[in-house]
Amino acid sequence: MTRFITSLLGAASCLALASCGSMKTPDNLEMVARGEGYQAQYRAPARASAKSTYLQSAAMNDSTCRPEIGGPRDTAMVKWTSQGLDDLLGEKLSRNDMVQITVDGDEVLTGTYVVSRDGDLKLPYLPAIPAQGRSTAQVEAALSAALVAAEFYVAPPRLAVRITDFASVSVGVDGAVFEPHAVEIGGVQGDATDTGRQQALGASTEGRNLSAALRAAGGIRPDADLSAVELHRQGRIYLMDLRGVFDGSDPTDIMMLTGDRVVVKSRQCFQDDLMRPSPISPPGVSMFLSNLTQPAAGNAISAVGRDVRQMPYGTRFMQAVVDTNCVGGAKTTNANRSAVLFSRNPVTGVSMVIERDIEELLRRGDRDDYDPYVLPGDAIACYDSTVTGLTEVARAVGIVGGAILLSQ
Repeated sequence: MTRFITSLLGAASCLALASCGSMKTPDNLEMVARGEGYQAQYRAPARASAKSTYLQSAAMNDSTCRPEIGGPRDTAMVKWTSQGLDDLLGEKLSRNDMVQITVDGDEVLTGTYVVSRDGDLKLPYLPAIPAQGRSTAQVEAALSAALVAAEFYVAPPRLAVRITDFASVSVGVDGAVFEPHAVEIGGVQGDATDTGRQQALGASTEGRNLSAALRAAGGIRPDADLSAVELHRQGRIYLMDLRGVFDGSDPTDIMMLTGDRVVVKSRQCFQDDLMRPSPISPPGVSMFLSNLTQPAAGNAISAVGRDVRQMPYGTRFMQAVVDTNCVGGAKTTNANRSAVLFSRNPVTGVSMVIERDIEELLRRGDRDDYDPYVLPGDAIACYDSTVTGLTEVARAVGIVGGAILLSQ
């Protein structure tokens, strides 16, 4: 029995020594250790922070950027005019929109109509009036010409076309967004109704704008080229310069139509200045967090089902680690913790794991160069200090030894 207990204590010593050693550095396909990952902030910290050149990550990220398709920002307004984007401004009709048509003195044609699936307004005794992508003024002109051509009137009559309800629209969003897919935007939100608005003439919505479509697709990625975002509409391709959205100098936000497709090209680089809230950025960052001092014995106590936390867009690794309760506590038992960031390069789809010693990163003067931004869907796991690990080993050995002694 004594020999067995001695062997057990020897095994405990081996486990204790093993826990003092660090785990193997995570392997990655991309050369993130040298700053060649999606963010230069992923690279391995320099050994001596005192000899480091501070705040180099942004310049390293920018050095790999492809030239902006749209060129310098001072040519943006010329591009809008030359590409005919001025025709896209204002309210445009789309399929399923509801309009009130009033023809002076004509009770037969006056009424409420819905734009058909093929994009036309269909009035009694008249050919279909194209409405998809048109303004109410353009529909009024087309309807007036149709009435004269059908010999309902000798001269163009007085008439009015007013939108009474905007339907939702289906828009395809592709390219440098976090969740490229076809999105449904606009329409009535939820079950709430506003009878006052329903009874009023006219309609207005911000839910069908370009910014709403980009947010519904997860928001633009930090590698996006905002100088020439493509809008594919009715056989034409328009180029839109959205760089002014971030500083508020260009609040233009066109209305989307069913069948539109938005393509955001990539500059193949990480742009630090796009990691901030804006009308086209992700509404927030959903992260998966793990901070278990001990392995969980069941789902309930480990908060399975509540494992996702929402953080502001632009949150950095250290902020997320603090939010995970991985920083602070007793210095003798909790200070030397480490944390792992699991992320994925959205351009290549390749995953990466970044490990940081929390206390070391916190105390470095060049911490910002190695403190990466967290992206939607990232995961963070925290590891306890060596002292906590030794405590757990001793506790486990004590439980096993006690059980053996009681069994004798």
